[in-house]
Amino acid sequence: MALTRMMGFNFQTALLLYRELGGGKAVYDHRMDVGDVMPEVTPRLRESLKNWDDALRRAAAEMEFMQKGGIRALCMNDADYPQRLKECDDAPLVLYYKGTADLNQRYVIDIVGTRHCTSYGQDLINRFVSDLKQQMPEVLIVSGLAYGIDICAHRHALQNGYETVGVLAHGLDQIYPPRHRDTAVEMVRQGGLLTEYMSQTEALPNNFRQRNRIVAGMSDATILVESAYKGGGLITCRIAQEYGRDVFAFPGAVGMAASEGCNKIIRSNQAALITSAADFMEAMGWQTVSVRQTAVERQLFPDLTADEQRIVDALQQTNDLQLNMLTVRTNIAIGQLTALLFSLEMKGVVKPMAGGIYHLINA
Repeated sequence: MALTRMMGFNFQTALLLYRELGGGKAVYDHRMDVGDVMPEVTPRLRESLKNWDDALRRAAAEMEFMQKGGIRALCMNDADYPQRLKECDDAPLVLYYKGTADLNQRYVIDIVGTRHCTSYGQDLINRFVSDLKQQMPEVLIVSGLAYGIDICAHRHALQNGYETVGVLAHGLDQIYPPRHRDTAVEMVRQGGLLTEYMSQTEALPNNFRQRNRIVAGMSDATILVESAYKGGGLITCRIAQEYGRDVFAFPGAVGMAASEGCNKIIRSNQAALITSAADFMEAMGWQTVSVRQTAVERQLFPDLTADEQRIVDALQQTNDLQLNMLTVRTNIAIGQLTALLFSLEMKGVVKPMAGGIYHLINA
């Protein structure tokens, strides 16, 4: 927490220090000789890392606030930290979380768009979420608790029994906008609130842009419902693309201001066109409950090699692992692992998903 406080918005350098030295405490332990351990660190940063007093005092005060408010700090090496987000090169070192939802659920999507949504956009979300729930009961829906598409996505998720997480652009000592407080309280019981900001952090314009990377990074796919020609939802879509995640958009009528952004990214092939939950599931390769059960029954005891069994054992312990995590868990080289995963896919044992994640079908 103190390291994040000292680094400000220098996300990539903070992440480099954290990973190279092994954690925040390790950076602190090397505060006087960090240049010897990491020669690439600039002289200015070396000097700034010598004095942690103010940052540590602020972190201690935040810990007290968290204990009173039932808030957890999720550090990057924690199992509960969003593992999809962890793979992004500008991921926050620490997140502050209040809620009940598992941030590493099998399926995670974010729904974003304009703050000035129309009845058309509201109807799209209503139909999409309700239809998705019937076919895919285990999906975490993420958005930003803002006006318009965001709050509509959260509320329809709650109404349909989905857990939903709001990523905030400020600390957890406030809710912005205030009129969404009742929904936020309900989300804490059926989802959660997540932020990278300490308490007493105001909802400044730049914070909203920064939080979009968390929305995109913790999700398998981004869905743009309505957007003006320029808007925050488009920023989230661009970030999702940069992370290698899938991006989808609902088309709108020609000339309708609230759909210009959607039509633009569909036209430029920056997003796939969808018109329903069925379109989305087909594009993602997500099977319905009944189809998954059939696959399990058909391939309940396939013949596996010893190396294939190692992969299956790893996925049985923690399903939906990315390729780089699988190579660590199995100690199999990437090249060989890729070939083995293809073999398992042909046998109907695993299924590739968005973001380089592999899912064990009969788990």
